Amino acid sequence: MKVSDICKRNAVTVREFDELTAAAQLMREQHIGYLVVVVPNVGDRTVSPVGVITDRDIVVEVMAQGADPRALTVGDVMTRQPVVAEEDSSVSAALQRMREIGVRRVPVVSRTGQLVGVLSLDDVLDALAEELMDVASSIRHEIKVEGALRP
Repeated sequence: MKVSDICKRNAVTVREFDELTAAAQLMREQHIGYLVVVVPNVGDRTVSPVGVITDRDIVVEVMAQGADPRALTVGDVMTRQPVVAEEDSSVSAALQRMREIGVRRVPVVSRTGQLVGVLSLDDVLDALAEELMDVASSIRHEIKVEGALRP
């Protein structure tokens, strides 16, 4: 299974110079805890990731330190040069890399580095659960067929 098969393609993005409070508000409005920080690519309508910021980053780096979030931008808090997964790579390779660096989400990029989406552990679990349901359905169907053929 490829990363592109299961990643969420509607990544919510911000820019480095956006106000931190605006990013936090966006997280609240979208019911998410992860934003991809992007820069536009000159000449087309694509963007490339240059960082990520999480709700945990805001709590640990800003609130717990007593900093004024209104005085900060996304760039002040974000993780720069995030590890990314290429859309054509295998999910198992992406999972291995995520485990190595200890993250639950990674931006997904095209071969040319353009943002495609976000891969999360939730996406992987959903895909695995769906595959397990297919296996269970196949077993149930086999039992029905056998019962009909051999009463």
